[in-house]
Amino acid sequence: MAESGAKPLHEMTPDEARGLGGMLRDLYGPGPDVASVHDEKVANPDGTSFGIRVLVPEGTPRAVIVYYHGGGWVIGNIEESDTLGRQLANRTNAVVVLVDYRLAPEHRYPAAADDAWAALGWTAQRVTELAGADVPLVVMGDSAGGNLAAIVAQRAKAEGAPDIALQVLVYPVTDADVDNASYVDPANQLLLSRESMIWFWDHYAPDAASRANVDASPIQAADLSGLPPAVVLTAEHDPLRDEGEAYAAKLAAAGVPTEHRRFDGQMHGFFTMVNVLPGSAAGIDYAVEQIDRVLAGVKA
Repeated sequence: MAESGAKPLHEMTPDEARGLGGMLRDLYGPGPDVASVHDEKVANPDGTSFGIRVLVPEGTPRAVIVYYHGGGWVIGNIEESDTLGRQLANRTNAVVVLVDYRLAPEHRYPAAADDAWAALGWTAQRVTELAGADVPLVVMGDSAGGNLAAIVAQRAKAEGAPDIALQVLVYPVTDADVDNASYVDPANQLLLSRESMIWFWDHYAPDAASRANVDASPIQAADLSGLPPAVVLTAEHDPLRDEGEAYAAKLAAAGVPTEHRRFDGQMHGFFTMVNVLPGSAAGIDYAVEQIDRVLAGVKA
């Protein structure tokens, strides 16, 4: 991207930044075939709506994964996460629901969190229809999508439903502190930098006070006990490394079964760079292994 002459992300307009996603999608290439693909619209109680894509693997699905893409709540879409979603569907033998939540600054906080919750509710009501049986429900996401996965897991606990078997958080945004050690480390100013993360927060939640809310910064929750088991992936050279690892530690301290792995030598974004970075394959392998492990222990 640097060689293309593109400006740093934090100097772009949102529309310019969204063009970067298309560039990356071209690098990923098409994903593997799945048994079926269909797109739907999900309506919110306030009359707004957003899209989802349902990817169904061959065979009998054993779970449904609701996947929230990254992009700082400003960029990203289901087209750009389609290749990854297809891989996850086939590798985990699960139906994958990709969520095209509304983006900022056109739709600021808490629009993404509201859409994430609505997508989970829509899916939970249709698990049997989507998978052919009452299979476990998993929430998963990367970066801002990891933020949304963590948030809906907390809200499901507060609401008493739906039952979530596992939350998979890939270098998640869990806090709005842009001055911790991993944020200011010069070695971490790569695909995502401190400046670009500030840019994302300013577009999504310009009211700084709102960033402390648990549906923006899930690490601020007073009590994490009783949440679903968690798998947390972090990258060594990532401004979000410390907050992701702090959230994993806080989950474990609250008695939540938690597995965490830091991927040494990797930068923010490595997981979704399917067919581009070897680190992506390693990250996906780890996530699939952990999903397999948890699903094997879930009673039918």
